[in-house]
Amino acid sequence: MKVSQYAKNTGLCKATIYRLIKAGKLKHRRLPTGTIIIDAEKSSTKSEYTVVYARVSSSMNKSNLDTQSERVAAFCTAKGWVVNDVIKECASGLNDKRPKLQKILKSEKVTRIVVEHKDRLTRFGFEYIKTLFVGEIVVINEVNEDEKDLMQDFVSLSVTIN
Repeated sequence: MKVSQYAKNTGLCKATIYRLIKAGKLKHRRLPTGTIIIDAEKSSTKSEYTVVYARVSSSMNKSNLDTQSERVAAFCTAKGWVVNDVIKECASGLNDKRPKLQKILKSEKVTRIVVEHKDRLTRFGFEYIKTLFVGEIVVINEVNEDEKDLMQDFVSLSVTIN
C-alpha cells in the first residue's frame, strides 16, 4: 500500500513512516515512478500491538486523562511505535477490579503497554504484573508520584467501600 494509506491505517505521520523506512524497519519497494509501496504483511510493526494506558484516581481529575494519554502517545510515536489503542480509566490505583486494565492484560494481541508513571498502572504489585504480563510494559517516567495522589487513591477507595 502507498505511504499515505499506510499512514491512515496505522495513525503514524508520513515523516515517521519515512524514518522507519530509512531505518530498515518497514519492508517496502519503490516503483519506477518513485512511489513507495509498503508491504504491510511483511512489515515488522505488524506483529506489535501497543496500548497506551492512562488513569486518574478520581473524576475531579478526569480532564488530565486526555493530556496524559496524549503525552504517552507522543512518546510512542517518537519511538516509532504504532499506537493501536488508547485506554483511559478513572479509578483508584489500589482497585484491582478495573475492567479496562483487566481487558488489556487478558488480551493475547497486546504486546506492549505504555504508561506515564508506574503508579498509573497500579499502586502496589507492579512487579507481579510486569512478571506475569506476556508482553512488555514501558514506564516513561520512573519518578514516584507525590503523597497527595496516593492519598486521593485511599480516599477514592474508601468511598467505593462505603
